[in-house]
Amino acid sequence: MPASFNLRIAASADAPLTPEQRKFNQLVAKLEKLRAELLVWQEHAPLFAQAQAQRVRPLLAELRAQRHGMAVKLGELAAGKGWTPTQRRTLRELVCDLCADLIDDETCTEAEEAELKALFDKHSSTSYDHENREALAEMKSMVEAYSGVHLGDEEFESEEAIMRRAHERVAAQSQAREEANEKAPRKRAKPPTAAQRRREKEEREATQSLREVFRKLASALHPDRADDESDRVRRTVLMQRVNEAYNAKDLLALFALQLEIEQVDAAHLAQATAERARHYNRVLSEQVKELEAELRSREMALCAEFDLDPFLRPNPKYLGALIEQEVRGLRAAVADVRRDIERLDDPAAAKRWLTKMRKQRQAWDHDDPFGPGFGGPF
Repeated sequence: MPASFNLRIAASADAPLTPEQRKFNQLVAKLEKLRAELLVWQEHAPLFAQAQAQRVRPLLAELRAQRHGMAVKLGELAAGKGWTPTQRRTLRELVCDLCADLIDDETCTEAEEAELKALFDKHSSTSYDHENREALAEMKSMVEAYSGVHLGDEEFESEEAIMRRAHERVAAQSQAREEANEKAPRKRAKPPTAAQRRREKEEREATQSLREVFRKLASALHPDRADDESDRVRRTVLMQRVNEAYNAKDLLALFALQLEIEQVDAAHLAQATAERARHYNRVLSEQVKELEAELRSREMALCAEFDLDPFLRPNPKYLGALIEQEVRGLRAAVADVRRDIERLDDPAAAKRWLTKMRKQRQAWDHDDPFGPGFGGPF
């Protein structure tokens, strides 16, 4: 990271900082903080992904295997004797809930899906495929009501297909509206206001400021000014860095390079006119926005990839704590399922467990306005 801390303008008793200079220092400080955060992300995100693969995924696979075993065990009990009609119905509902949940998991193989569908169909009054079609039809109706677009008359095979079609239809409607607006008679455009002209002028000059700094550096580092071959090599390396900074519109890095070759110093920046300082501040403000967007993008990508709460705003310094929390939760879940399977071997304990699960399902049905569907207390 460029030594941007050298770019701050120092105040003195005789020459207090102007508002533009104070803003310049604030922007420099903010960019330093954002760049430091980006470096932390670059360091910790790969470690988080590695820990997910090495510690979390094996536990997820173990939990899935235990829940699969639970579904098979419940199916065997439901087919046996000694249950009241209510208990048998609860057993079958739990079997179907587990099977549907396991089928919906992205790690489910074709062979496992076929096995689970057969188990579901054995204990349900309707087949898994029929209930899945009904659930998808209900989702389609909800999406149509919410988006205001018609998704067609055909059946969809997945929720993803429904959402993909909805996005396509919404985009098509938006494009049609834009085309209609383009064909419609246009009102005579109002002349730009003085404020708009001023902003446009400042934007043009801000870009000119970036080019101005670039040209000064390119001139100072021209190979013809080299004293010897080693100096020529040094200039070539520096110019490569200048080109990278200019292509990234990184004014701060260009300033740092100016300091590095002793072309300018903090005193030079302190002498910049208020107008020039405003130009510099505009470019730095754009960089702040770009870095903030980059950091937010990394947060959202991490949450999407590893199924984290999108409102969590994970701090890269504490990703290790997230792993530990997830590992503890998965180990506890595995232990719970194992204990439940053991309880099912004792008829009295199994009946008590079924009573508890039935109450949980009733509470679930009450809280979910759309019914449990393929969900439930698991």
